[in-house]
Amino acid sequence: MPAKAPAPKDPVRPPLVAVVGATGAVGREALSILAERGHPADRIIALASARSAGERLPYADAAVTVAALTDDFPACDAALFCATADIARAHAPGAVAAGALVVDNSSAFRMDPAVPLVVPEINASAIADARLIANPNCSTIILLTALNPLRERFGVARIVVSTYQAVSGAGLEAVAELQAQTRAVLDGRPAEPSVFPEPCAFNVFSHESPLDPATGLNGEESKMIAESRRIWNDPGLILIPTCVRVPVLRAHTQSALVTLENPATEDDLRAALAAAPGVALLDDRAHNRFPTPLGATGGDPVLAGRIRRFSPTEFSLLIAGDQLRKGAALNAVQIMDLLT
Repeated sequence: MPAKAPAPKDPVRPPLVAVVGATGAVGREALSILAERGHPADRIIALASARSAGERLPYADAAVTVAALTDDFPACDAALFCATADIARAHAPGAVAAGALVVDNSSAFRMDPAVPLVVPEINASAIADARLIANPNCSTIILLTALNPLRERFGVARIVVSTYQAVSGAGLEAVAELQAQTRAVLDGRPAEPSVFPEPCAFNVFSHESPLDPATGLNGEESKMIAESRRIWNDPGLILIPTCVRVPVLRAHTQSALVTLENPATEDDLRAALAAAPGVALLDDRAHNRFPTPLGATGGDPVLAGRIRRFSPTEFSLLIAGDQLRKGAALNAVQIMDLLT
């Protein structure tokens, strides 16, 4: 069935927005952001599995009631998919056919050449007249949001990055696991892993995504490479990631060593970052204040700082961003707001 033509923008009536996977970590964050931005509760459709139908989710000073996601997608202006890739593949085409602008947070369409992969601060023009847009992986969004101002000013030839990823990136069950394990260890009991392959309390370990035995890259690292090359339209970009899970509840941190194409000074980098959309410079050597996951939690901007110069073209930075906001839900809402 051909997709319905999008309805023209109504300057008064807010768009009707469906949030798919509304009971999950990213879905709840999307609802929170929509409420912050003044979307009325009666213009929100919360969708989740049949077992969650009827659940009431807080929304500003009100609440929204969860409905079951079915093959008959409700008529709406936009749909934010905050669920798994399987759910996106099964239901996103139907949402588009029903006339919705769809922004998908999963990996389902990220490498589909017909589907734009977008970070609004970087490549909003890639959206054009698309009705299905893919949100990049959270680690990719955080890294490129911070480094794109440097790429625009000086060019970027090579990135070596280590990520320190919060457990909430694996969902609400992972948060509960870290909390339970921490209590257990402090009480002298063993930390029993269930969501993760290893204990996450008082531990760090290689990201749990499947490992490619040929390349040695895990899935998170492979995504960062492929998605960064696509968003920057730079298939030759050298990106060497090491992705690690750490016992932090929320917000990912990254340590990046960047080789620029043109020489710069530390002050040049500070100026570029301070002026960049979506970035907040935090580079206070006098008080040893730099980006942290606690500092990034709940905030919209990606924090960047601890800038150090090792040669005219080699610099290191510390980056932190809330992976549930800019790394997922906020990026999706920003895309939606460009088109509705």
